Amino acid sequence: MLLYIIKRILLMIPTLVGVMLITFVVTQFVPGGPVEKLVAEMEGFGAAGGEISSGGSSIYRGNAGLDAERVEALRKLYGFDKPPVERFFSMMGDYLVFDFGESYYYKQSVVELVVSRLPVSMSLGLWSFCIVYGVCIPLGIAKAVRDGSKFDVLSSTAILIGYAIPGFVLGIALIVLFGGGSFWNIFPLRGLVSDDWESMSLGMKVLDYLWHMVLPIIASAVGSLAVMTLLTKNSFLEEIRKQYVLTARAKGLSEQQVLYKHVFRNAIIPIVTGFPGYFIASFFTGSLLIETIFSLHGMGLLAYESVLNRDYPVVLGTLYFFTLIGLFSRLLSDLSYVVIDPRISFESFDE
Repeated sequence: MLLYIIKRILLMIPTLVGVMLITFVVTQFVPGGPVEKLVAEMEGFGAAGGEISSGGSSIYRGNAGLDAERVEALRKLYGFDKPPVERFFSMMGDYLVFDFGESYYYKQSVVELVVSRLPVSMSLGLWSFCIVYGVCIPLGIAKAVRDGSKFDVLSSTAILIGYAIPGFVLGIALIVLFGGGSFWNIFPLRGLVSDDWESMSLGMKVLDYLWHMVLPIIASAVGSLAVMTLLTKNSFLEEIRKQYVLTARAKGLSEQQVLYKHVFRNAIIPIVTGFPGYFIASFFTGSLLIETIFSLHGMGLLAYESVLNRDYPVVLGTLYFFTLIGLFSRLLSDLSYVVIDPRISFESFDE
């Protein structure tokens, strides 16, 4: 297995470099780079005046452009005076030591900026993760045991309706119903905590935080229930219909013993193996629409604003970091197969 892990880690290097190279090349052809945007603002054209060239490769200065020396100084300030190849290798060298530079737009370290936005995304992701796994696994088992019953049909209808409703639509509906829209004013509409959170006691801080998270978590989690529930149900149904279950019943074992001592450990494998990747991803991903609706400044909104403002250090730095996390979480997911099911071996990959 050690050789397999080493091979996978070595394969991560070209994958990571390839992702970064493609993204870097694309940024060179996106109209209105950071230099052009700043030049347009200095000339009084505003943000829209900057869509005039590719990611720092050329400059259009309009009718009343700045003098060439000031434009060149701006290019040097942002590093666009160097050839693209040199900039790419310099960037990758900095990223190897996790030096992501400073945001063009927010004027602060990319690392500090990401750390300041992570609590929102981690809150949404972690609670959604707990709800999805905490609800879907027992619900899927119950549906498999009662396959074809009224409970199975009604629960399937309910979760499929939830799956069909986009998260942002559900979020708006929740605001209208419970956020003081047209009915009840029960839950707050913006932020992770109240303005006077710092002055609260520990117990009140926890309650205030949970109070703010109810509506965003519901809006982000409901759509994920259907997939995991049906995956659990189908996995258990497949195992229940196998020969060893009939043999266990023939030996006189109760349905509970058959289900939880024999079926469970086999049926849970495809569900639990996705646990590491989903768990890690839940900490770092964000939902743009959910964050926008509920005025939460998380990673989803940061990514959108960074692309909109041509904030390349944030775009490329976060892409590098999250791609690296994604590659390692995929490796952990593969390795979890061996931990959960000893019958699986990677020896064939080591040859």
